[in-house]
Amino acid sequence: MLNKTIALLALAGTTLALPVHADTSAGTQPATVSRTTAAHAHTPLLTPAELRPLLGQADVRILDIRPPKDYAEGHIPGAINTPYGAFRGPQSNAGQLVPEAKLTELLRKAGIDDSTHVVVVHGGATHTDFGAAARVYWTLKVGGLNRLSILDGGTRLWAGSGGALDKAVPEVAPSRFEYRYDQDQIVTREELAGAIQSSSAPLLLDARPPRFFSGEVRVDAAARYGTLPGAQSFDNAQFFVKGGTTLKPAEELKALAAQIGAASGPAVSFCNTGHWAATNWFVMSEIAGNTAVKLYPESMVDWSLSGLPMENQPSRFTVLVQDLKRAFE
Repeated sequence: MLNKTIALLALAGTTLALPVHADTSAGTQPATVSRTTAAHAHTPLLTPAELRPLLGQADVRILDIRPPKDYAEGHIPGAINTPYGAFRGPQSNAGQLVPEAKLTELLRKAGIDDSTHVVVVHGGATHTDFGAAARVYWTLKVGGLNRLSILDGGTRLWAGSGGALDKAVPEVAPSRFEYRYDQDQIVTREELAGAIQSSSAPLLLDARPPRFFSGEVRVDAAARYGTLPGAQSFDNAQFFVKGGTTLKPAEELKALAAQIGAASGPAVSFCNTGHWAATNWFVMSEIAGNTAVKLYPESMVDWSLSGLPMENQPSRFTVLVQDLKRAFE
């Protein structure tokens, strides 16, 4: 039965051809009500020093993705609060794609359209916070926005480097933006199953810590331990300065991408629910410039529930022991 299922998926699968990056837009977007006629240059990653001169510019929108309580206690001046949870799926699998209508409403309220330079700002407490920003960045990009940046180090580094914090909630004129997923930029379980079955799978990179990859631990929402068949392990933490919350210098990031064979050519980044994987996707795609890398948003939680083959699955006895340990943790 399993072989029959895989064969059907293989017939339904499509090739994992990856999209080419869109060029930087020269459009503009109001910060409140006014517009500017000239857009500034932008880069995928900003330091606090690079963000400062952008504050107050009419075509810039800062999205603070922290919880509302943290935002209310102090945020970068002019930032709009769009909590990370609004970009995530249900508890059963947070990696599931949010309905287009919900994202349309969220971005319209934030005054964002396809000419806005959006700067995504996370908390900066741990390197995992960057994954949240990267997942939001990815969501915006596959929805048609191309002028995107992440504040490296987040709000914590901003404040720590002398950046001002504000408690005022800015008034924003709503946009008429219509969010639509570009399915060519999204990897589905069916596509992966077909590619793996036909031995045409791209480079599969598991962004989770090694113990997930080796089948020693799993998240509650996952049905099984293990990883995708043929996957390689590359913990997303390796892209960050040791003990810090900022990414390593660009040249080091590019060298790491080359080291794992992800500097060019088809690749798919995955984790449990597309959070850590978004960091790996961001580095490979936006920093290293690999236009043939995709994200599997629903990742291992989705795959583990399907009954499809997995690697590094422990024995039934080991699973029982591991589940008992999890129950008492």
